[in-house]
Amino acid sequence: MKANQQCIVMGAQWGDEGKGKIVDLLAAQADRVVRFNGGNNAGHTLVARGRTWKLNLLPCGLLHGRPGVIGSGVVLDPEALFREINAVQQQGLDVTPDQLTVSDRTALVLPMHRQVEAAEESRRRRPIGTTLRGIGPAIQDKAGRRAIRAGDLADATLLEERVDDLLSYHNALLTGWGEPTVDKDVLLQQLRALAPRLLPYVDAVPPLLEASVRAGERLLYEGAQAILLDVDHGTYPYVTSSHTAAAQAALGTGYGAAVQATVLGVCKAYTTRVGNGPFPTELGGPDGDALRERGGEYGVNTGRPRRCGWFDAATVRAGIRAGGIQSLALTKLDVLDGLPEVRVAVAYRQKEEFLQEPPADLSGDLEPVYETLPGWSQPTAGIRDFHELPAEARGFVGRIEELTGVPVILISTGAHRDDTIVRGCPFYGSRSSTHPPVIDNHPPSAHVADDVRRH
Repeated sequence: MKANQQCIVMGAQWGDEGKGKIVDLLAAQADRVVRFNGGNNAGHTLVARGRTWKLNLLPCGLLHGRPGVIGSGVVLDPEALFREINAVQQQGLDVTPDQLTVSDRTALVLPMHRQVEAAEESRRRRPIGTTLRGIGPAIQDKAGRRAIRAGDLADATLLEERVDDLLSYHNALLTGWGEPTVDKDVLLQQLRALAPRLLPYVDAVPPLLEASVRAGERLLYEGAQAILLDVDHGTYPYVTSSHTAAAQAALGTGYGAAVQATVLGVCKAYTTRVGNGPFPTELGGPDGDALRERGGEYGVNTGRPRRCGWFDAATVRAGIRAGGIQSLALTKLDVLDGLPEVRVAVAYRQKEEFLQEPPADLSGDLEPVYETLPGWSQPTAGIRDFHELPAEARGFVGRIEELTGVPVILISTGAHRDDTIVRGCPFYGSRSSTHPPVIDNHPPSAHVADDVRRH
């Protein structure tokens, strides 16, 4: 395997870091783009040549003519997938089974999962703030060994057995909650109608990826959510229901050699969070509102305002270690333009104790320990050469590198894809792909955000 033949892009904060723009930038260097975690609870919005593309499940590389893969680490809502395929087809992008492969081991998100999640969330003493898209219950079924997987649609007898197992659990649960139960015949009819539509896309993913790498192709793994939402290493219980670390690229595709990929973490020059959960550096009142307006921090799918605060180097440093991140892409540097000073949390103080590492429970009485850096008056928006940045902005980037222990190799200075400073990114600019772009994206405009909530 060639060095830098594989690259994993993942979030280094609580999501919404602009992973879509970074994946969009790197997809032109890839031969195949692979989704390995999450579901349709995360969205990327890309604007190209005046057209807006909203993707939740489809890998971003499809917009460049790169075949896409949905691995077994994703939980797949077939209804959402085909709505998305129909939407992009209406915009001129035809997604065929030749261009998209769904793992035969991918667990399905069914309508009943959304019903279960809504009932479960309404009964929580402290609601998590879920998307209500059924992701969590689908992952629970997967762990409980009762999920229906994409490949099961090919065997009518097996499918009915799987439905029986599924409903014996969920109908008992729904009955106990006083909720309507799920009709077996209706669910089977839905799944049998789905089979001829979904099965043409379904195949075994591990041999596909292995053959791709042996042929010298370059794989880009597109992560959803972020390391601080990881079920083990995030701010539990305000987390997603699965794993978001780079190691999930191997587990979520069945291709173990993905662990050899270079790992790029994406973070903003400040911090945002959607939904409930601890957020030590959150800015309340006018300061938080101003940062939200400057950054346009509203959810892609719902318009829900994001919580905003200063860059938290302590949590990012912990996320880098847990996630296996080797370098960073820093987005939205231009949002800080004009501020007289910028602050970075370097540690915490809890009562009389000084903590350089974030504790397992961030919801306690934590006070961030800030370092104040000078701001810059000269605009950075649109700058594409690191040496053209104001000295204070370069100092800010350098301090983030010192505090996190990894280099910042990409810096986003605006909404356009080309508004990016490239500083030795090993996956960028080293080859020309043989796949022609589906969309004329030059000069491109790619305003990207991720709408991620806990589920």
